[in-house]
Amino acid sequence: MEKSWKKYVYLFTPLAVGGIVIPFIAKHIDYTSLIKPPFAPPKMIFPIAWTLLYLLMGISYKRLKSHEKFNLTLETVVYYGQLIINAFWPIIFFTLKWRYLACFWIAFLDCLITYMIVLFYKKDKNCAYLNIPYFIWSLFATYLTIGIYTLN
Repeated sequence: MEKSWKKYVYLFTPLAVGGIVIPFIAKHIDYTSLIKPPFAPPKMIFPIAWTLLYLLMGISYKRLKSHEKFNLTLETVVYYGQLIINAFWPIIFFTLKWRYLACFWIAFLDCLITYMIVLFYKKDKNCAYLNIPYFIWSLFATYLTIGIYTLN
């Protein structure tokens, strides 16, 4: 019984972390008033995209945790580390409006995601592949972050 409960925790932790951030940023989001670079999506795309990406992250980590060869070491530290770095980006960008720092913060996140994918790939290729959309979206978010910083 305990194991089935834990698998849901692993699955939904990314969604929970994303949900915890919302009250800290909701009244500070000024995305629509900013000058945005080309290809910037409408505001309504972000919650849809992040929900899907958080679910993929959770599925990936849950699957990785199910392997007998998994031990709670570097993969776990990097996974939760990138999740925490991810959670602080919107606070830095929207609430604090430290957009220059946000450029470096998200670049660091890109590096952590890359490292996480490499680590996951060594244990289970499918776990790594599940995080490719997250990596691509993060690179796109990096483009938007740098674009918004330079244009505003």
